[in-house]
Amino acid sequence: MNSLAIETLGLTKVYTSSFKKQKVEALTDLNLQISKGMIFGLLGPNGAGKTTLIKLLLGITFPTAGSATILGENISGYKMKYKIGYLPENHKYPAYLSGGEVLQFYGKLSGMESNELNKKIDELLELVQLMKWKKTKIKNYSKGMMQRLGLAQALVNNPELIFLDEPTDGVDPIGRKEIRDILIELKNNGKTIFLNSHLLSEVELITDRVGILNKGKLLREGDVKEMTQNKEEYKISIEGDSIEKLDDEILRKAGFAKMNQDYYSFKVENTNELNKILDILRNNGIVIKEMLQQKSSLEEIFISLIKESDKEKVQ
Repeated sequence: MNSLAIETLGLTKVYTSSFKKQKVEALTDLNLQISKGMIFGLLGPNGAGKTTLIKLLLGITFPTAGSATILGENISGYKMKYKIGYLPENHKYPAYLSGGEVLQFYGKLSGMESNELNKKIDELLELVQLMKWKKTKIKNYSKGMMQRLGLAQALVNNPELIFLDEPTDGVDPIGRKEIRDILIELKNNGKTIFLNSHLLSEVELITDRVGILNKGKLLREGDVKEMTQNKEEYKISIEGDSIEKLDDEILRKAGFAKMNQDYYSFKVENTNELNKILDILRNNGIVIKEMLQQKSSLEEIFISLIKESDKEKVQ
C-alpha cells in the first residue's frame, strides 16, 4: 500500500514570456516525498515557485518535465481530485450568498447528495465556529470569518489531502490558535495537510516537516524538530562555584561562555564529550539545575538559507 500522499520526480515548469520570448524557470528538478497523515509546510519568498508547485499538483497547469503523483495516482488523472480539498490564497465568494449557501454550492460541485450535504454543512460551520452566521451574507463577513469559511469549504467533500494557501492570513491570534487546533485534529483523523504560509512561527508550531523553496529550487526539506535543533550547542544553569574558576582542558575546549548570572553556553562534538563535562562539573561541587539544547528558530534558518541561495545566484 502506498504510504505517500505526494511524490514528485524531477518536476520542472518553464514559462515562456511573449515579450522577447524569455524563459522563466519557475520550478527546477523538484524531488519531494510527503507521507500520508502529516502536516507539511512549504516556505519561500515571493516568486519562489510555491504557487506554481500547487498549481501543478492540482492539475491547473502542466509540467514542462518530470512527474508527480497524488495519493498514488498520476496528477494528470481526475479521479484523485475527489479526494482533495483546496483553500486558495485571497479566495472570494459571491457577496450575495450566505455562508451556508457557499458550502451548499461547493458541496454540490463535489457531487454530494443533499441530505448528506446539509448535515455536513452544519458540522463544518460548528467546527470553524460560524454556525450563528450560517445565514449571514458574505458581504458582512470579516477577513477572519472568510478564512474560517474558506477552511470549511476545503473540507466539505471530506478530502484525504488538503491544500491550504495562507489559511491564517488576516486572522487574530486567538483565531489562529483555533485554526491550528482544527488542523491538528484533522491530522489526528488521518488527513494529510499541505500548508503554504508566510507566518513562519505558525508553521513551526504545527508542521511535521517543511520544505524551503527559492527561485524554483528546493533548498532544504526535513523534520522541523531536527532542522531547528542544534545538536552541538547547549546552555546550562548551575548552582555552586563559578565554572570560570575551573581549570580543565575539556571545559576550555567546550568554550563555556556566560550568558547571564546563572546560564552558560557551550559546544560539544558528541554525547560522550557532553557526559565528560557533566562529570567534571559534578565532581567539582557544581549543582546542575537545568540543561537545554540550543535551538534556532525556523525563521532564522529560513533567512539564512535564502540569503545564501541569493548569493550563489549573484556569483
